[in-house]
Amino acid sequence: MHYLIISIFLFALELIYFRLADTYNIIDKPNHRSSHTNITIRGGGIIFPIAILIAFVLGYVGWALTLAVVLVAIVSFIDDIKPLSQLPRFGSHIIAVLLLAYDLNLFQQALLLLPLVFFVLIGWINAFNFMDGINGITVLYALTAIVSFSFLPIHESNLQLLIIMGLSCLVFGFFNLRKKAKTFAGDVGSISMAVFLGYFMIKTIITTGQLGYILFFAVYGIDAGITIISRIIKKENILEAHRSHLYQYLANEWRYPHIVVSIIYATVQLMVNGIVIYLDQKGMLSILVFLSILFLLTVVYLAARSMVVRKINLNQ
Repeated sequence: MHYLIISIFLFALELIYFRLADTYNIIDKPNHRSSHTNITIRGGGIIFPIAILIAFVLGYVGWALTLAVVLVAIVSFIDDIKPLSQLPRFGSHIIAVLLLAYDLNLFQQALLLLPLVFFVLIGWINAFNFMDGINGITVLYALTAIVSFSFLPIHESNLQLLIIMGLSCLVFGFFNLRKKAKTFAGDVGSISMAVFLGYFMIKTIITTGQLGYILFFAVYGIDAGITIISRIIKKENILEAHRSHLYQYLANEWRYPHIVVSIIYATVQLMVNGIVIYLDQKGMLSILVFLSILFLLTVVYLAARSMVVRKINLNQ
């Protein structure tokens, strides 16, 4: 019953935020790089850090993870309203990662791995933010990860937290998973969710000793990584907004409905996650198997991207 109350409370808070956003003109206006055509409320993803605050009040999450998520949310929300320089944004990411490392006892147990964890988390936070470009993709991908983490016995003690964050996704998805979205997550939503999911990824890998669980983020990681490499080769500024991810080609040039593309991404990732969980339960998730799956996914992605880009070029 208390989950229903939390859901209603989150729904009400989202509606209150919409009223405030309308009043203070917190909106996204489409431009030539946008994948949407209508003026839309920005920052609806503020419901994610609010959800973790609720979980903190209820005693379901520690202060370090809560502070990490809320810190990046505050800085990102300010950036959504009035663009900030790189320093405060990147600075908040660094502090958040250090808080996550503290919560996971990495300073005591895995000091030598800290630089690698730092690099992976910073990369993940930015990749997740880069991939937030069409209706539904962020919320469906987040739900896929949350559901997958919930299936792992090692996270039984965190199940209430995962459920509350899942409920926040459902509330946000009600307004975002549409042909014409009522709201976008904004940096406040995508970056705070990235920090939350990144925490559970590192915790899962450390607890199980299985690097293969990084495949839970494979679809986003491969798309973001290869797109960045492609843009570097073309000597483009990778920090500037663009429309060259595969999902953007599908939604913009191929005119696939946003929701269809988002469902494809989430479904593929859910299938990968199911395979990873199965292989680990059977004791078959070796480094070789992990690398083989990653290689196969990369090849499939490159083939799909090449086909899509080739057809786009032929039609121009």
